[in-house]
Amino acid sequence: MKKLGTKTQFAVCIRNDGCEDLEVGKVYRVLADELAARDGYIRVIDESGEDYLYPADYFVPIALPEEAERALLAAFSSLSST
Repeated sequence: MKKLGTKTQFAVCIRNDGCEDLEVGKVYRVLADELAARDGYIRVIDESGEDYLYPADYFVPIALPEEAERALLAAFSSLSST
């Protein structure tokens, strides 16, 4: 997986072998974690609303238009506050 920068990042899940908290085809917010990346993992906020490490090859990073990114961040924020 290509390296993710410091800007808010998103990735789409392309597989979820044994990971019940991931949905294939869903967009997840990625949190920067250089140590995890060195070991082949990515830190995402999953279906539980918490951030966890998953194999990086379960995801493909995506670039979103700024408006879409703002909308997703707002949606994620409202989910985590409920």
